Amino acid sequence: MLAAFTFNTAENLPVGLLELIAESLEVSTSAVGLLVTGYGVTVAVASLPLAHAMRAVPRRHVLTGVLAALVVSSLVAALATSYWLLLAARLLTALAQALFWAVMGPVAVGLFLPSVRGRVVGALSVAGSLALVLGVPVGTWLGQQSRWEVPVGIPAALGLVSLVTVAALLPTSRPEEESAAYATSPDARRFGIVLAAGTLSSAGAFAGFTYIVKFLGDVSGFSPSAISALLMVFGVACLIGVGITGTVLDRFPRAALTTAVAAQVVGMLGLYAAGSRPVAAVVFLALMGGALGPVFMATQNEMLRCAPGRTDIALAANSGAYNAGIAAGAALGGLVLPLADVRGTFLVGGLLATGACAVLLLGGRLLPGPGRRSRASARGLSRIRS
Repeated sequence: MLAAFTFNTAENLPVGLLELIAESLEVSTSAVGLLVTGYGVTVAVASLPLAHAMRAVPRRHVLTGVLAALVVSSLVAALATSYWLLLAARLLTALAQALFWAVMGPVAVGLFLPSVRGRVVGALSVAGSLALVLGVPVGTWLGQQSRWEVPVGIPAALGLVSLVTVAALLPTSRPEEESAAYATSPDARRFGIVLAAGTLSSAGAFAGFTYIVKFLGDVSGFSPSAISALLMVFGVACLIGVGITGTVLDRFPRAALTTAVAAQVVGMLGLYAAGSRPVAAVVFLALMGGALGPVFMATQNEMLRCAPGRTDIALAANSGAYNAGIAAGAALGGLVLPLADVRGTFLVGGLLATGACAVLLLGGRLLPGPGRRSRASARGLSRIRS
């Protein structure tokens, strides 16, 4: 949980420190923005290849390595005197995070009974969501009170605590022998459905959310100080949504994912239709925030249930697809913005999320019956293991 919080904080810290970093390193704000965009693209591209390359390495050694990379890259970033050195440090952190999210889930849930694995995924997601609610705001404040290098270097200390804990306490075993190395109900078709829905959902979310500050100012009419408070509301709603979803994930895994995507649809289309009214804007913004975290959490949980092969490879594919969706959504929103103003980005985002909801609902109806699916999955798993 501490490592999840630290990685997510490190990933998003430049968002709150854009102007400070740009002024210190004498580069443009858009160049500093590439520290975030490049990070996401790196995670999207590297997740699956790295997971595949490390598939035979004991998870304790992999986690120790990625946490060591986090510590080193955070220290280099804090000591960077040039933009290019800072960018290189960020890309190293992104590579570490890409592998971390692939192996962390199976390792964590493998320490618990299968009946409570959804709650374990929920706990890890709460920690990741806290980065947006607590880590980034506190880091931004620290940077404003001192220098941007101070909050950028703090993940090194937090990562070191996680590193020592994992190195000292986590058992060493062959990856394929761990209890969560393979899914509880392998299903290649369900895996494809969840992967497609998650990608569409993330693309839809960030087609609009990337431009949320402009939307709240230009369309809803909020002042800059009010927008800062509303972003906190968004983060708190995300945290609450993750907490609630985590309590029902073990009992209703499929319904949890579909419900979260449906809530995203209502939130985004509600902002498009009624975002000019301040009260409605707050309600739909909170609904969108309450859905954003649970969607990714529920797709991760589904990977642990339906992965047709190793769960770490499935989680890497899910993380890569999700980050690819984020990058594609932000780019699509940028194309829509000059053509249909900022409200249009939420319409496009809501329609993409609607597509994700349709994939889940129609895909579930088209799946084969339980008997056929379980027999096919058993044959597939047997081939994979052999």
